[in-house]
Amino acid sequence: MNAKLLGISGPLKGAVLELGAEDLTVGREKYNALVIEEPSVSRQHCRIQATKKGHLVRDLESRNGTYVNGLPVKERILHEGDQIQIGNCCVMYLVRVDSPSHGLVLQEESVHNQNTVMLRREDAVYLRQKLDELPRQSARVAADLNALFKVSAVISSARGLEELQRKLLESLFEVVPAQRGAILLMDKGSEDFASVFTAENIPNVKQPIPVSRTIVRQVLRDKIGILNNDLQASQTYTGARSLMDFDVRSVLAVPLVFLDQVLGLIYLSTTNPDTRFDEGHLQLLTGIAGIAVGALDNARQTEMLQAENRRLQAEANIEHNMVGNSPSMRAVYQVIAKVALTNSTVLVRGESGTGKELVARAIHRNSPRASRPFVAINCAALTETLVESELFGHEKGAFTGAIAQKKGKLEEGNGGTVFLDEIGEITPALQVKLLRVLQEREFERVGGTRSIKADIRLIAATNRDMEEAVKQGTFRQDLYYRLNVVSIALPPLRERREDILMLAGHFVAKYSKLCNRAVVSVSDAARKCLLAHEWQGNVRELENAIERAVVLGSTPTILPEDLPEAVVDAESHAAPVTRYHEAVREAKKQLVLKTFEQAEGNHNEAARLLDLHPNNLHRLIRELDLKQSLKK
Repeated sequence: MNAKLLGISGPLKGAVLELGAEDLTVGREKYNALVIEEPSVSRQHCRIQATKKGHLVRDLESRNGTYVNGLPVKERILHEGDQIQIGNCCVMYLVRVDSPSHGLVLQEESVHNQNTVMLRREDAVYLRQKLDELPRQSARVAADLNALFKVSAVISSARGLEELQRKLLESLFEVVPAQRGAILLMDKGSEDFASVFTAENIPNVKQPIPVSRTIVRQVLRDKIGILNNDLQASQTYTGARSLMDFDVRSVLAVPLVFLDQVLGLIYLSTTNPDTRFDEGHLQLLTGIAGIAVGALDNARQTEMLQAENRRLQAEANIEHNMVGNSPSMRAVYQVIAKVALTNSTVLVRGESGTGKELVARAIHRNSPRASRPFVAINCAALTETLVESELFGHEKGAFTGAIAQKKGKLEEGNGGTVFLDEIGEITPALQVKLLRVLQEREFERVGGTRSIKADIRLIAATNRDMEEAVKQGTFRQDLYYRLNVVSIALPPLRERREDILMLAGHFVAKYSKLCNRAVVSVSDAARKCLLAHEWQGNVRELENAIERAVVLGSTPTILPEDLPEAVVDAESHAAPVTRYHEAVREAKKQLVLKTFEQAEGNHNEAARLLDLHPNNLHRLIRELDLKQSLKK
């Protein structure tokens, strides 16, 4: 498997690193295979290793964590286009590159005749290491060296692969009497072309460029330059109708070799019977290819990276703020990737706190409407009149307090996406108006009579059982069908427990930065508490618990006593919940009182005996309401 890492940002930006069968360790220390000398990178940060399923990245208990597509990971199999964040350095994992189609005409034929000249790279005079080995006292050599210097300047000024290839062929046409030219870059591990760029040195003529497949194969296979000035005279071309039709007389082709790897070739041809290429042209073109190949490879890597970025815009694991790698969440990401490219109405279902608005925003970000507005309205937070006004807007004087005309969310979201949260809470009267918006894509402001067109994509969300609401008659069946074109069901956190620790790590990093506290991890005991809790409030409840722990904790590691009591006490269901919590609370009180008695009232000594930080003991005393008892 041919895999590589492409540097996107940070110290490795622009670098290309081939991945082989051996493990690649990444870190700050010199003994790592990939050294990133940056404070945000741990001494031994992560390892990338080849497995039967592909390359796997494993975090080595780094201080700042290893992230894949913005998500903290302990270990994960890498997929095409994954972005790996290591400190302030970001690299992209690539396995293949899609090959674009091209309009080149390839012909099968033999080219071996007395007019064929071949040149190996080691015999190319302009690629020799020592200048004193070049032929002396030759006006042709002086002109060729001047051409080489000019091409070097052209290459350094080009931006992007297409501009580089165009300027390179234009420069070649100035020094080689060719009428047509092509630069063919190969797809690694394949005989197909990853890219083809063609140009003509004939004014007002546009037609396909015939290329000899036999010449191409030999140039690529043997890494040699080939010159042939007798294509039409050779009887071996009688079957090559395209070359005969275009009256091709002479061909010049040289390989593009970089670090002993053939990346492609430069191919020049002419139909002019009075023009003949010579060995000097072959030497010059070989020299120019040697100079240009590095720039071509770098430009191609950049184009490859840009193409991968565009492709990844359609994938759910790029433009979203959701965290989770469980099978159920990966299924959600796949649906988002598919539905984002359409204008279909989407209904997002899930309990409170599961991240329904994040799904809506992810769909918008990955859609063709991404550059247009995203507007959200919580239907449950407003009265019927206010919801209607928020959605459709109102005219001046439409109701008490309407002192001026106001545009609604549907107008503000024109061309973009409108997200209606808690759609199941809207009244029957408003349901009728919303149905018209979905059917006709038009509406009227409250108090208005003029219809307004609405170019919007509608996404709705609910935590209610909509089928039951339809049965009970509280929600219109026709509106439900209009909303439920594509349905996305978000799993509750208790059904994807494998994501709990990843989410916890994400929130620890988030709130340690916001609160300016150096919290780096969650203790094993605290992890057990997090995994045991039922999380009725889902991700929102988990986020609140971690924020509280970061704010109230006193150590670089989150401990069980930093978490809410309900989370810590969630390990047993043997007794009724009320009796169980009361028993645990009473046991804590007795333990603290007994310890203070043993420590003779010394707070720090009591904290030592309880194996707690003094600040955590202060908080525990407040939570158990023991201040008065300890003063006695």
